[in-house]
Amino acid sequence: MPAEDRAENRRSDRAVYVISVAAELAGVHPQTLRIYERKGLVDPSRTGGGSRRYSDDDVAQLRRIQELTADGLNLAGVKKVVEMEAELDRLRAQLDAARAEAEVVRRRAEDAVDAAHRQHRRDLVPVHQAVVLYEGGRRRRS
Repeated sequence: MPAEDRAENRRSDRAVYVISVAAELAGVHPQTLRIYERKGLVDPSRTGGGSRRYSDDDVAQLRRIQELTADGLNLAGVKKVVEMEAELDRLRAQLDAARAEAEVVRRRAEDAVDAAHRQHRRDLVPVHQAVVLYEGGRRRRS
């Protein structure tokens, strides 16, 4: 992962917003965030004193929840959709890793075939350099 992606990732998952700011950014009431937390839809970080702190990722999650509820899903449905989206992301990452590994294996196999072809070409003797042993004369027909 490039350094800029790692830095962006650290910024997006760093919990910096208090509940009132996160609620305002997501366009909901702070009490709604507490309900979402109770339902397991969002899991904010906590300070040593127990105060909630929300990250940019949490705010994006809250906005996604708002989209789904606006589309008519209840919170149980939203939870299922969010879980399925997370599973889909995990499986896509796994597929990408498998594809990358398959590409590495394909390249290694291609290199091995190329090496074998080069070796065979070295082992071949051109016809004009080949030693031919001639035995006997003409064959007689019976």
